Amino acid sequence: MSGDLRILFKKVDYTLDNLLTYIDIGDIGLPDIQRPFVWSRAKVRDLFDSMYRGFPIGYLLFWSSPGGNGGKQIGLDHKGHSVPNLLIVDGQQRLTSLYAVFRGKPVVDSDYRQRQIEIAFRPRDGKFEVADAAIRKDPEFVPSISSLWASGKSSHKLVKDFLGQLESKRQLSDSDQEHVAHNLDRLFDLAKYPFTALEIAPTVDEEQVADIFVRINSEGVKLKQGDFILTLLSVFWDEGRAELEKFSRESRRAPEVGSQPSPFNHFIHPDPDQLLRVVIALGFSRARLKSVYQLLRGKDLETGLFSPEQRQKQFDVLQQAQPHVLNLTHWHQFLHALVGAGYRSGEFVSSQIGLLYSYAMYLIGRTRFNVPFSTLDRLIGRWFWMVSLTSRYTGGIETIMDEDLSAVADLPGDGAFAQRLEMIIARALTDDFWTIRLPEELATSSTNSPAYNAYLASQVKLGAPVLFSNKKISDLLDPSLHLKKKAMDRHHLFPKAWLKSTGVEKQTDTNQVANYALLEWPDNIDISDDPPSSYVQLMRSRFNEHDWGLMNELHALPNGWESMPYEDFLARRRVLMADVIRRGFGSLA
Repeated sequence: MSGDLRILFKKVDYTLDNLLTYIDIGDIGLPDIQRPFVWSRAKVRDLFDSMYRGFPIGYLLFWSSPGGNGGKQIGLDHKGHSVPNLLIVDGQQRLTSLYAVFRGKPVVDSDYRQRQIEIAFRPRDGKFEVADAAIRKDPEFVPSISSLWASGKSSHKLVKDFLGQLESKRQLSDSDQEHVAHNLDRLFDLAKYPFTALEIAPTVDEEQVADIFVRINSEGVKLKQGDFILTLLSVFWDEGRAELEKFSRESRRAPEVGSQPSPFNHFIHPDPDQLLRVVIALGFSRARLKSVYQLLRGKDLETGLFSPEQRQKQFDVLQQAQPHVLNLTHWHQFLHALVGAGYRSGEFVSSQIGLLYSYAMYLIGRTRFNVPFSTLDRLIGRWFWMVSLTSRYTGGIETIMDEDLSAVADLPGDGAFAQRLEMIIARALTDDFWTIRLPEELATSSTNSPAYNAYLASQVKLGAPVLFSNKKISDLLDPSLHLKKKAMDRHHLFPKAWLKSTGVEKQTDTNQVANYALLEWPDNIDISDDPPSSYVQLMRSRFNEHDWGLMNELHALPNGWESMPYEDFLARRRVLMADVIRRGFGSLA
């Protein structure tokens, strides 16, 4: 009895020159060189050093793309093939490095700043270096090895020119000349370096491809579903991917005075795959990227067959949704809704995906249901508050977001949309949540916990003063202020050194968020390690009875707290902090 062995890939050998040629003509889909490149120059240098020494540098993993014509080729240059035959799954950074250096092309870093990869080579001893000012002046080095292949000169001419330049600086023996020439020839011959690629069959789905990638990759880096969809955008709608990347790039750079509006903000610098999730949520009412990926490949979910017509139909949906996501008016009005809810900047945001899915819900209300601006502004402020406070999209994010998208998919109008979101909010923020779960969530030393961030947002929303000050917390948390030192410090109400003297030494105990309050930094320095029973009386003299009482109320400080045992203080204050958070949320109604 024979077994039925199903092989999902075939092994194909290439030379580097073959690979670069196939990229040039479009047979291999290397995403445009102007996409974020995350390798350091030192890592590129080490790659060339390994190849020069004849070491293996790992397999490449390609995926045969599904059939069909009419797609747009990756990149900006004209290609011989309209749709690539092979998509790169693993090896993109290696191939980008090699393509950029061999073709003399610039790359952009993770902040979308353009840079040239200049790798220098010293023929005397075969040493590679990242080029710098000193190396560029040193005649012993070829300052940029890109010149060897990009110049179009023969190896004989390149060797002759380099030896002539070197001899103008120092005398070379016949042995020296032969050694230098040999090493330069070895470098030039890297174009013949052998590669082995595993080519996965086009019938293999993306989940199997991700599993294959993880199993053969020594670092075990898992592909994200968004990576697959961005690859498809490169092939079939490159303008769409370029728009996502442009938005991402500009969100990271503060615009100059008088310049055009930009997506720059103090909350989030989104990556293209994060924005893509919002586009998909708006266009397809789906959060599960796997099913969307299948649709965009042109797969009929009933028959399992691929069709160019089906693919184009789904890309049309994507192309209609994306302009709404990248609309600067929509983007900034949504972020203003967060500011209006007390969240002032990214320092208050525990989950970026929670922010982005809240943006998707904002866009659904704005574009699909035409919810009036004033209503939508308050509604989304409350929605984001609930999403953030409950960590709604932590864990099985796609499952929960799919449920939320389904809940608003077929509603009759703007009133029904608002009612449905309020219903979901009410189900999440029950009395038990406020009185039991939330105080428990505040038993943490993490200052980026959702509960602590909501507490700060509540203080902003309720107009709380800085502790022991007449200034407002909201004013000193202004993210547009660029100060040499932060205006406020997180002050230990029971100072760490004093707690240590009483036997409380663990940082997880001394750094409980219930032991923190925001102080102006000069006051924090003055208090130093004094016990609260000492410094509170000095601070009390600054304020009248009303202001002192209001300040203690908005900082969730129980009466006589300065004399309480530490553990009793923490337990009591967590309950009062939860009350402040509930009041802050209530002020959004």
